[in-house]
Amino acid sequence: MDFRGKKYERGSNWSDPEVVELLQLWADESVQLELESCLRNQHVFNRIAEVLREKGIHRTGDQCREKIKKMKLEYRRIKDNSKAPRGGRTWKFYEVMDRVLTSRPALAYGSLSGSMMAQQVLQGSMVESYHHQFASSALPFGHSQHPELMEIKCFSEPNMANSSRIQNVVPRPGFSALHRLRKKRKGQRVKDPLDDLLLKTLTSQRAMEERFLQMEERRYQRDLDVEERRMQLEQRRFELEREHEFRMFSVFAQMLSILKQSHSGSSSSIAMPRGVDFSQALSEIAGMGGGGGNLQEMRARLLTERRVDMHGFCNPSDFQRSPYLSARGNIANIFRGSTEEGYKAYHADKYDEDKNPNGIINFGTSENKLCFDLMSKRFPPSKCSLFYFCLPLHCLGGTLPRRSAFQLKEQLTQTDMNLMEPPLLQYPDWKGHMFLREEVARFLTYYCKAPAPLKAENVIVLNGCGSLFSALATVLCDPGEAVLIATPFYGGITQSVFLYGNVKLVYAYLDSKITGTSTRPFQLTVEKLEKALQDARAEGVTVRALILLNPQNPLGDIYSLSELRDYLEFAKRHELHVIVDEIYMLSVFDESATFHSVLGMDRLPDPQRTHVMWGISKDFAVSGIRFGTLYTENQDVANAVASLCYFHGVCGPVQHKVAQLLRDRDWISQVYLRANHARLKAAHTYVTDELKTLGVPFLNRNAGFFVWIDFRKYLRTGTFEEEMLLWRRFLDNKVLLSCGKAFECSEPGWFRIIFADKTHRLQLGMQRIRKVLEEREQEILAEEKERPCQSDQDGKADSTDEVIFVSRHQEPTCAGSSNLGDLIGLLQQQMRSSDWLQKNTAEQFAQEKPEIYDVFSKLVGKQ
Repeated sequence: MDFRGKKYERGSNWSDPEVVELLQLWADESVQLELESCLRNQHVFNRIAEVLREKGIHRTGDQCREKIKKMKLEYRRIKDNSKAPRGGRTWKFYEVMDRVLTSRPALAYGSLSGSMMAQQVLQGSMVESYHHQFASSALPFGHSQHPELMEIKCFSEPNMANSSRIQNVVPRPGFSALHRLRKKRKGQRVKDPLDDLLLKTLTSQRAMEERFLQMEERRYQRDLDVEERRMQLEQRRFELEREHEFRMFSVFAQMLSILKQSHSGSSSSIAMPRGVDFSQALSEIAGMGGGGGNLQEMRARLLTERRVDMHGFCNPSDFQRSPYLSARGNIANIFRGSTEEGYKAYHADKYDEDKNPNGIINFGTSENKLCFDLMSKRFPPSKCSLFYFCLPLHCLGGTLPRRSAFQLKEQLTQTDMNLMEPPLLQYPDWKGHMFLREEVARFLTYYCKAPAPLKAENVIVLNGCGSLFSALATVLCDPGEAVLIATPFYGGITQSVFLYGNVKLVYAYLDSKITGTSTRPFQLTVEKLEKALQDARAEGVTVRALILLNPQNPLGDIYSLSELRDYLEFAKRHELHVIVDEIYMLSVFDESATFHSVLGMDRLPDPQRTHVMWGISKDFAVSGIRFGTLYTENQDVANAVASLCYFHGVCGPVQHKVAQLLRDRDWISQVYLRANHARLKAAHTYVTDELKTLGVPFLNRNAGFFVWIDFRKYLRTGTFEEEMLLWRRFLDNKVLLSCGKAFECSEPGWFRIIFADKTHRLQLGMQRIRKVLEEREQEILAEEKERPCQSDQDGKADSTDEVIFVSRHQEPTCAGSSNLGDLIGLLQQQMRSSDWLQKNTAEQFAQEKPEIYDVFSKLVGKQ
């Protein structure tokens, strides 16, 4: 029977004859040498077990090893306790174990060793125990008869009957088999593969250490080069700032010279007060009726300069003043000419997958193009099909072919959008039909999570949020006064507040560096608002309001409750109105981000000066339907804005459709928002993964339709002229983006890309962007090779002292920043951008889980 595959219990009892046979094999000198020379000795005991099986003793290698191990332990116990004189005589195997373990070289099992071993074992206490194993007085340990000895009797009696065979000096047949097995495997152990493996491991380790040292040397040298480049860039930036200040002084001096000339040539003097816009001066000059050629030249010059300062899209030499327009009309013409240049090219050569595959792909207009299928079902075209669905089933033959009950219900639900009643065709209340205002109030109460139901009388309806900005600027500010806003921001606000109300914007500039109390790039803080407000007042500019965009366009930032409260408190201290634009509030597509509406706050610091805007163009992907709503508790503001609704009203049928849409809350929450958020997230992931592949830094946010991208390394010089060249390069390669100057960004090289588009257009557009960037990078590298000494003197932003990649909240990589500091800042921003701390207080935790809280309190008390 083969016992090699069978598992035996390690605690199996051994009989004395079995122990004798085991000791004879184990005490062999060659076996002892082999046991001492190897780390793993299982194979030795396996061979001993094979020899024992040939003798009829069926034991495994594990059992043999365990038995020897126990006997060694017993021997050492007796030895350590100094019981060798007496304990050695009481334990029958002590002398044999002592002989082997203390003088191993003296033991050899040749033709005589077996006889000597047998004689030593049998002539000592073992022989006595064999002859008297059944007598209780002769038991070696003085105990009563043990069941093990019963087995010894049955097994050893026939073998011990002829004791002369054990004492014969005859070589054991088992040892020859043992030697054969040992010699058979000896050749395999001579060439041990572990030696070669160890040698290769040591060699590779040494090579890796050498490579690591070389890499460390290169890294150190690279850090030195980077630091030197950074110092050079700082010097270059300082020089550029000085040049910019000199140019500004020159322009100001020329303007004063022109005004002085116009003053000497006119009958009355004109003083341009501080804080009054240039257009106001132009209007006064135009009202004098004189001025001659110098006056006309000054007017054209100031208009062209304003055109460059506002957006920088057009060359001043390209501007031609129209003789058919007033000064204000020419300014309005400048606005449209500068902002519409890219869109004119796009509409003239629009991409179409079938008709114009080489056309321009529009990544510049903030529109959601992912949910046209859903909204087209909810806004069906007017049809005279209601009669068909109102017919009873028996009139249709008792069946609805290819039309399920659900589809019938869906179509019946959609027909409510096509209602046309006489009140919808008449002049409405200029604030909006009451049924729509009531529905808007219920809608905002639900989705803004207002603590109390909002009131319909506080709702005003206009044709878009652009009209709302224009109306609010007109009723809150006088001509020449200003509104405070943080940059970068949606550039259309400039046009909205300026064209009608002649209201300026005062900028609180945000940048990509994390300094002071900031924890993320382009973070708006109260300190920055304070500085911008004080600077404007020092220049004589009266600031009447503050504009907040939440979620922010183009950054995608979502303000936390604490940040919103800080901004509102700042406005209250300075008696500023706050215009909060929440047009992207339902376009937060990641569940990890939480949007907090101002209308959801428990208490507003100054309710009479807080005005909230929202519209359906972004969240419901219907930018062509011009609908915006304002919620304000200040009835004076509401009535003033309502007087302008005569010019910006919404037609009755559209108001009915919007009311029906907002009323269908189940479809909005269960169908539309789920699909819209999933599609936005997938498109955002695709674009950001492409940017990561290109190695392009960007702000990774979770709201809106846009990504704020850092293309500064692709500018030859850090100027807005270079930014415009790159913008035109994209346009020439049939992709329209929005550059940072259009958002009044203080750092040249930032661009906004719209990702809320279909997959095939995203793929093609990103391919074209990749092509432009690769060509641009090759050109810059070629120029640096031609003039290596001046490659770093071009004022280009360096990636070592700027944020090169920002994750969901912040992930800055700066020249002196540590990973621990970045992590702390990230955690701080995550806590500030959510209400986790407000929801998870210690008192609430103690109430929910008192047992855990008690244990925690005890542990804290022990510290």
